[in-house]
Amino acid sequence: MMKKLSTILFLLFFCSTLFAQNIEGKWQGLLKVQGMELTIVFNISQENDTLIATMDSPDQGAFGLAVQQVTFEDNILNIGMNMPPIQYEGTLNSAEEIDGTFKQGGYDFPLVLSQKEVKKSNKKKPQDPIEPYPYLSEDISFENKTSGIKLAGTLTMPSEGSSFPAVVLISGSGPQDRDEALLGHKPFLVLSDHLTKQGIAVLRYDDRGTAKSEGDFSAATSADFKTDVLAAIKYLKSRTEIDTEKIGLIGHSEGGIIAPMVAVESNDVAFIVLMAGTGIRGNELLLRQSELIGKALGMSDTQLKKAKEFNKGAYDIVVNNVNEGTIKEDLKKYLEESVAKNPELATGSGLKEEVFIDQILGQLTSPWMSYFLKHDPSEVLQKVDCPVLAMVGEKDLQVPAEVNLIAIEQALKDGGNTQYTIKELEGLNHLFQEAETGAPSEYAQIEQTIAPQALELMSSWILEQVE
Repeated sequence: MMKKLSTILFLLFFCSTLFAQNIEGKWQGLLKVQGMELTIVFNISQENDTLIATMDSPDQGAFGLAVQQVTFEDNILNIGMNMPPIQYEGTLNSAEEIDGTFKQGGYDFPLVLSQKEVKKSNKKKPQDPIEPYPYLSEDISFENKTSGIKLAGTLTMPSEGSSFPAVVLISGSGPQDRDEALLGHKPFLVLSDHLTKQGIAVLRYDDRGTAKSEGDFSAATSADFKTDVLAAIKYLKSRTEIDTEKIGLIGHSEGGIIAPMVAVESNDVAFIVLMAGTGIRGNELLLRQSELIGKALGMSDTQLKKAKEFNKGAYDIVVNNVNEGTIKEDLKKYLEESVAKNPELATGSGLKEEVFIDQILGQLTSPWMSYFLKHDPSEVLQKVDCPVLAMVGEKDLQVPAEVNLIAIEQALKDGGNTQYTIKELEGLNHLFQEAETGAPSEYAQIEQTIAPQALELMSSWILEQVE
């Protein structure tokens, strides 16, 4: 899923250290990934001889992210996190900079941190709309009473007329701001601009615990995010400009899992659009995703086979274990035995064995991942009775088109829903960009944010439903 590349930004740390007076403060730097500059900020303070910290990723609209591990000895800073599996090691030098290396997924990126403000070029992508917009754009907030949090977003509407059809945009996995910003792209900003120009009001919002929205993202699952969408629909119903009989949902990636959940629960959903939504269970999806991306990265057949066997064994423990209390214990034993037999599982990722095991254990037992691995979207889709547009890029390596579109269509048929459109879009990747290979490594390099054919398909289909 889109846990994907955007997740390289969520670097956190926590812990005890020596020489705390040398490391306290706001440390920031530019992480250069695939031609993009991404600002990383660490806010470090001391409490009772222990360092505590939070991390900000302003380019992703992520602030105050929780912290996990850190050591600082002999001017060497070591950072490790469980989800996603990331390491950073740097040395505090005489210039009061931390010169280090950021590691994830077998890749090394230089990252220099300092307490000086970093400057980066905020180059716009060609499709980014330019103010003043030819429509109304209003920053709003609404309350999710179920979770007791307030969410912040933007509502765009045509500047003339009334009783507008409307959509709520639901982001992919990982903390996303209202624009679903990642790697220099702002897909939801581009999508909302296109739809609003076609006469459709659009509500997009910061995920809980992200940017200006309240809540704890790390403790939430797709089921919790569902309640955020229900709160957004309730807000739209309170606006006199909106036609309450014509409110729909557009979900991208994980959002394409959440949209059907909301449609089943709420009679206020008139239609749903699944952008790279899934039709197969989470554990099966991740196995297919890993294999496709591994091939794109040049992994050998032997490496792919070992990785698949290792992942499947771990996923099976999470999915099939009937005793929730023993999952961590059983999973840790499996990971330790697997790494003992195949040390390259850890060394290939550039991690020490114990760090590798802790990181995988933390990932697979997190609330979000545990829910995702077990969730079968086809069971929900069978209960959806509103019109559905399901679209996947032909070169999508994260949500493979054929298997997921077949599963989505079969589930809708099994449930008796005849109001659906299934589309595989030739040449497009997971972000619906025109791509060469579809590999995540291309996302930032492509100037296009969303292909015109994808934008036109969504707007024309929605207008057909509401007219």
